[in-house]
Amino acid sequence: MSLTKQELIAQLQSYGLRLGGAARSGRQGGAGPSDHKAVTIQGTTVMVPVFTGMASQSPYSIIYQGEQSLVYHHGEPLAPVSFPQTPQFYALATPEGIPYWKIALLHSTDVLATTVLQTCMRYGERATACQFCAIGQSLAQERTIARKSPEDLGAVAEAAVRLDGVKQAVLTTGTPNGTDRGAAYLATCAQGIKARVNLPIQAQCEPPDDFVWFERLQQAGVDSLGMHLEVLDPAVRARIMPGKAQVPVAYYFTAFEQAVRVFGRGEVSTYLLAGLGDPLELVLATCQRLIKLGVYPFVVPFVPISGTPLEKYPAPPSDQMLRLYRALGSMLKAANLASRDSKAGCAKCGACSGLSTFEE
Repeated sequence: MSLTKQELIAQLQSYGLRLGGAARSGRQGGAGPSDHKAVTIQGTTVMVPVFTGMASQSPYSIIYQGEQSLVYHHGEPLAPVSFPQTPQFYALATPEGIPYWKIALLHSTDVLATTVLQTCMRYGERATACQFCAIGQSLAQERTIARKSPEDLGAVAEAAVRLDGVKQAVLTTGTPNGTDRGAAYLATCAQGIKARVNLPIQAQCEPPDDFVWFERLQQAGVDSLGMHLEVLDPAVRARIMPGKAQVPVAYYFTAFEQAVRVFGRGEVSTYLLAGLGDPLELVLATCQRLIKLGVYPFVVPFVPISGTPLEKYPAPPSDQMLRLYRALGSMLKAANLASRDSKAGCAKCGACSGLSTFEE
């Protein structure tokens, strides 16, 4: 069996990877790429599901041979891989004794990521909760804290840059019950980081009611902005994320246009989850519209997270993702909109998707 790097990444992100006990460290539950582990394949680091039900049945497995590991497919060796080391800043703690890893985590190899508010007004009720979300899991299991202070975030960011060469930060948030949708606290947290270290920052939130928050975020030190659509079709949105679906796609596009005016072309992005029911034609048409606005459409294969209502929902087939990546990669190249050119954010990191390899 012979696979290109692009094909192997798509296969691993669709099927997952079976790991031996020696390297089963990884992130379970919580916001962001949960139930994943960072894996470096031919110079590209991607997040691969390892704790999901599908991963336990994957035809792909790891055999460890010292520092060099090999991915196998049904016993046939395919490619060498490696795993990022545990960052040094994880060993530190605040004066109050809070471990730094409860405040922010390393994603991929050089991205500091944190959920500044680990609660969400939509999460507690089935009638409003996003069915794929696990934001409350890590909090319930005491693997994080509910509210990260700007001062602690600044200290963690400084240590992550100094000790581990971190190059960007991603600040996301659960949605609080306020019209700014978390933008106010994200701005305060960005100020806390920039007061300690000059680290590029992406903030992520729902579109606020008043777009003046885009300017306030930028003035606070935010370099890039993410506003995540996740799914597109109205019926799918209503089923998968009934609370968030109350914010229409049309309002997101109004917000995108205004945000690009503040942050610039390529510095606004949106997260799109492939495989939850949106037709391919709708995804590509929406991506073309986003690209025309200067918004980067970061398309990611849906991964079911344990303990969520969608934990049994299948990930999209790898051939479906490859068709999507190839078409979208061509659009991005034609528009000269590349993830590597953005200052910070999920698209800049790229690890949750295979899309960046199709920009090359």
